Amino acid sequence: MSTITIDNIIQASERIQVHRTPVQTCTTMNNLASEPDAPVELFFKCELLQKTGSFKFRGASNAIALLSDEEAANGVVTHSSGNHAQALALAARNRGIPAYIVMPTTTPDIKKAAVLGYGANIIECQPIQSVREETAEKVRSETNATLIHPFNNPNVIAGQGTIALELLSQVKDIDAILIPVGGGGMLTGMSIAAKALKPGIKVFAAEPAAVDDTYRSFKNKERATNEVAKSVADGLLTNIGDIAYSEIHKNVDDVFTVSEKEIVHAMELVWSRMKLCIEASAAVGVAVALYNKDFKDIVKKHSIKRIGVVLCGGNVDLLKATELFQQYRE
Repeated sequence: MSTITIDNIIQASERIQVHRTPVQTCTTMNNLASEPDAPVELFFKCELLQKTGSFKFRGASNAIALLSDEEAANGVVTHSSGNHAQALALAARNRGIPAYIVMPTTTPDIKKAAVLGYGANIIECQPIQSVREETAEKVRSETNATLIHPFNNPNVIAGQGTIALELLSQVKDIDAILIPVGGGGMLTGMSIAAKALKPGIKVFAAEPAAVDDTYRSFKNKERATNEVAKSVADGLLTNIGDIAYSEIHKNVDDVFTVSEKEIVHAMELVWSRMKLCIEASAAVGVAVALYNKDFKDIVKKHSIKRIGVVLCGGNVDLLKATELFQQYRE
């Protein structure tokens, strides 16, 4: 599959065994996001309640399900320090095949424990992107396993697009969707699905200002990268992928960024008001809805009333999260 279509996404939804995650609302969050002359309702798609704690299980499940028996027998390999690692490990276990996960030595023990708990094999390497890729390729050549890229894989992207199918069936008359973006797999899949099902819907990407390669790529119509990748939203540090970059101007209406402080404040609000323990990456879309002036101007200009916000994951160290809340209060 060289391109991703709505048919691929619908087929993925019929193929994968995942949770149909709930959509939550919160009056307090609506009030904070609204302006006196532009009231809005926010609808939070709770992918933190997905298997393995993030949306990544959708794409990993679809990619593994589409392997031939011969390919599957040799297992799968990827490089990831986070949610994709856990998702691929569980999806591989469900099919009964080996999974080889290349993880940086700096990966928190809690994440390594989760991957091991799903029965995968961990291969550690230096925390450098080129070394991660080289190590994964070495494992692939030694095992003949199939490389499942976290976001630059059409079958993974089709799996992530199933979030939009669910959201649009759960919330009627939705006007716009806010989607966090790192490598862009979820943004690409969801935008293709949303525009196919409801051409008039607005699809917006949300990104940390500290790693704003997608924002710059979109605005300048020229591929941009981050020389330094550091943000509290550690699931969104990677540069936009090849497939996502090739698709972003077709189905995405705009990209908005938020500061580190805004991300943490939004994260704490969701924890305290909605009782949902999201990770910082999942707070980025929330922060755009609450704090970004340009976004609020667009909402007013287009009379946007009902906005879906993807809470993409909840794999967070609780102690570190509370330390983060304290740090950004000071």
